[in-house]
Amino acid sequence: MKPATERRPPDAAASVRTSPSLALVKYWGKKRGGRNLPATTSLAVTLAGLDTRTLVRVAAPDEGDAVRVGGELQDTARYAPFFDEARRLFRSPLRFAASSENSFPSSAGLASSSSGFAALALGCAALSGLGDGPDTDALASEAARLGSASASRAVYGGFTLLPAGARRAEPLEGPEYWPDFRVVVALATRDKKSESSRGAMELTRTGSPYYAPWVRDARKVSREALAAFRDRDAQKLGDLMRLSYLRMHASALAAEPPVLYWLPASVTLIRACAALRARGIGAWETMDAGPQVKVFCLAPELAAVEAALREASPACELIVTKPGPGPDLRRGQEIGAGAGSEGR
Repeated sequence: MKPATERRPPDAAASVRTSPSLALVKYWGKKRGGRNLPATTSLAVTLAGLDTRTLVRVAAPDEGDAVRVGGELQDTARYAPFFDEARRLFRSPLRFAASSENSFPSSAGLASSSSGFAALALGCAALSGLGDGPDTDALASEAARLGSASASRAVYGGFTLLPAGARRAEPLEGPEYWPDFRVVVALATRDKKSESSRGAMELTRTGSPYYAPWVRDARKVSREALAAFRDRDAQKLGDLMRLSYLRMHASALAAEPPVLYWLPASVTLIRACAALRARGIGAWETMDAGPQVKVFCLAPELAAVEAALREASPACELIVTKPGPGPDLRRGQEIGAGAGSEGR
């Protein structure tokens, strides 16, 4: 494996498979005066089986940067800060064109921006001639943060940490660290959410009297959650996960105008998890900026959790996942194109 400081001959294209990063303890809000720096620390897990596949190529001399997601051309202004930062960090004059497809609903509260910008960052790094290695991953994490702070975590597999105010995420442990760790994703809807995470965070920061207390409280919750993770204490981690998402959403709901992502199905699923815990079954839910409910449990109780969620909300689609590996990058051809591709 080549060190990141060594330049390779440039490739014309790169294909990257990534998975979204689910925050077990939430990042919500940005540091004032920073460039998309998180106000709170997040502890996260990469979700296996939810895939973003992105093909990145060097744009023609007369082309500008362009991104398509699901065939739809994206707003250039949304991606401009990322591309400018990527060129600076990767010391590259290139312009890039990317096409991305998700195996799960986009812009619906399933962290598609985390996997999308992580794939884009890794692809641009490869086309800029950077070799594989931890130094390149760190630079890609920093560039991805300009597109989506959670994307800095999705550059890595397994479990990750994005400290408050950090420019890049830190890999904690690989997916094998906690073999029984499971997440059931319950889709309350496949529709796109009405308010972007970035916009909702700013509304919360500027319009909620609970935003400053949320940031202060999050410091303690993240410290205790990291200790519980290190101990593999599912009960303690699950309880802190619930505190984190409930207090995050409470701060958003108290904004003027209020931010409310929950749907009736979301509440039904939350109550189903409470009923499971009352029966002594470990099922700890969390929610991001969207209506989807993600339930952490251990493998021995997975069947009971799935059954209870299906009974509570039969119309909701369930996706069972676990800690996933890091991204898969192939230079010069698409993933799955056959022998001769170079994986990272």
